[in-house]
Amino acid sequence: MTRLAALVPGGKGQVGSELAAILGARRGSLVHAPGSAELDITETEAVRDAVEALAEAASDAEMRPVVINTAACTAVDAAESDPESAERVNVTGAAVLAEACREGGLPLLHVSTDYVFPGDADRPYEPTDTTGPRTVYGRTKLEGEQAVLESGAHAWVVRTAWVYGAHGGNFVKTMARLAAQRDELSVVDDQIGSPTWAADLAAGLLELAGHAAAGDGPEQRVLHCTNTGSTSWFEFARAIFDELGLDPKRVKPCSSAEYPTKTPRPAYSVLSENAWREAGLTPLRPWRDALREAFATHPEAFRHHA
Repeated sequence: MTRLAALVPGGKGQVGSELAAILGARRGSLVHAPGSAELDITETEAVRDAVEALAEAASDAEMRPVVINTAACTAVDAAESDPESAERVNVTGAAVLAEACREGGLPLLHVSTDYVFPGDADRPYEPTDTTGPRTVYGRTKLEGEQAVLESGAHAWVVRTAWVYGAHGGNFVKTMARLAAQRDELSVVDDQIGSPTWAADLAAGLLELAGHAAAGDGPEQRVLHCTNTGSTSWFEFARAIFDELGLDPKRVKPCSSAEYPTKTPRPAYSVLSENAWREAGLTPLRPWRDALREAFATHPEAFRHHA
């Protein structure tokens, strides 16, 4: 196993926290996982200093340095009304980080999203499929991908979807909270995707990071990584109720038209694992198995509202 020294911007978020936990518990690894208050990725000098410090620490400890960017403006609705903030983090920040990695010769893994696609497919999206974001969030994340890939840095873009974890807000925690407040819930059944446990995604990113840092990363620079299988938000909610020990029939199906949101959500967000598998990387487990493990591992995080 490659001995890694990792810088993880966005380190207090769902995925960043899991990366920090895994690396922090791994002997022979170093990790610095600053939140946005500690490291603003749009600040060129601060980013350059952080990358240089990582390179020096890695050299001193005889480890391989890698940067894994999990920092992002992910508030889909807020981005529509404040596109400048989304662009600042998702585009400018990504470009600044990629340039610092290029200058320092460090590999970069950049986490992106299913929202770069239009969401109207009838089969899982391949990394090479035509993009077509329909939201500010999706557009800025796509522009961030392009900035990273065109920077000249030794970089990979990893798209994921429907992430939930023990840290921060997410659909699983929302369902648990609402389950404690309401007798019945209505959840849309015409939006399909792959729920992805942040801990599993973090493990996948670290497998890729080990190859990237060792200099034998895959040739394909855009990859997809989610838990396998797909479901609707409605069936996902029922599975959450099941894990909470509640009657899943309390969750009722409804259409997106019956539950309008400020910003349209993709009807189909399933990302293909083919390129990930072909790169020699380990596919993540089925989403339902991951959900069960998430509840077993972090009962206090997912049950405290119920």
